[in-house]
Amino acid sequence: MNFSFENSITCGGQLQLSALHRAPDHPHDAHIADLAQPFFLAWIKMTVRMAPNRSTHPRFILLALVLLALLLAFAALQKPDPAGPNAIPDELGPSLTYEIVSRYPHDPTAYTQGLVFHAGVFYESAGLYGESSLREVDPQTGTINRQSRLPDAYFAEGLVLLGGKLYQLTWREQTGFIYDLDFNLLNTFTYPTEGWGLTTDGTYLILSDGSDKLTFYDPETFSPAREVSVTWNGQPVRLLNELEYIQGAVWANIYLTDQIARIDPASGAVLSMLDLTGLQPAANAAVPGEVLNGIAYDPESGRLFVTGKHWPWLYEIRLSNPEIQPTPLRP
Repeated sequence: MNFSFENSITCGGQLQLSALHRAPDHPHDAHIADLAQPFFLAWIKMTVRMAPNRSTHPRFILLALVLLALLLAFAALQKPDPAGPNAIPDELGPSLTYEIVSRYPHDPTAYTQGLVFHAGVFYESAGLYGESSLREVDPQTGTINRQSRLPDAYFAEGLVLLGGKLYQLTWREQTGFIYDLDFNLLNTFTYPTEGWGLTTDGTYLILSDGSDKLTFYDPETFSPAREVSVTWNGQPVRLLNELEYIQGAVWANIYLTDQIARIDPASGAVLSMLDLTGLQPAANAAVPGEVLNGIAYDPESGRLFVTGKHWPWLYEIRLSNPEIQPTPLRP
């Protein structure tokens, strides 16, 4: 799905409304804009046309309120509520806590959708239509060592390394790309859902689609092997986004929240939640959609990295719970 957003709408040269006309913060935001935009534009045009006589037109007031109610109804129906049943159950029990070990520069133009650490560098999948790319990034400086841009019709999503090959998802295009580590395109694959996050347990590709489901795909045939529903005390945990497999558990960003879920891949049960409240830079917190997204694990050192969409920093963190903190494969 491709979007064409105008720069702004100006009413009488005074009021500028651009929220529905900027690049989408996330696929869900773009979808809301698509649905609500006709009602919003109609309301604005009617306001401009009838405003001089609005005090003498009771019907104007009624019609404006009806259109506004339709707009709000569409938004309420379509936009996930991170505090409600579309995201996390109310009672998740105690959360894991963290401390910042280091922070590193991160390209603030990167709309991070996937993050992998391998052989001393980050591989990053950056999204948005017309801006999507695959990158190799220097961890210390944030410098982009190399980059491969996707065609404008694709919105890049999750990324994983398996068997010396990089697998990259796209959002609604139901198409994935396979590269070697020099970013040569080796093949493509398809899947029947939206693509959000991607990781591997060393055998299967594990894909999230924004629901409460994790689907395990054979990396050779790309056929689904099995599926689990992610739950906490029997309640679904939805909006599973970027994924990382760390020492037997799937770690999942939960979209629009500061939470990362640790998930048992066999049962789908949430083992614990990592609360990263306070990590989001203030400038990003002021922009809807520029949320926590991106988890990377260095198995050689046990280091754990996180970042977010358009964040200027990438953080190495350590969990305050030593029994959960990832450990090196080679002490």
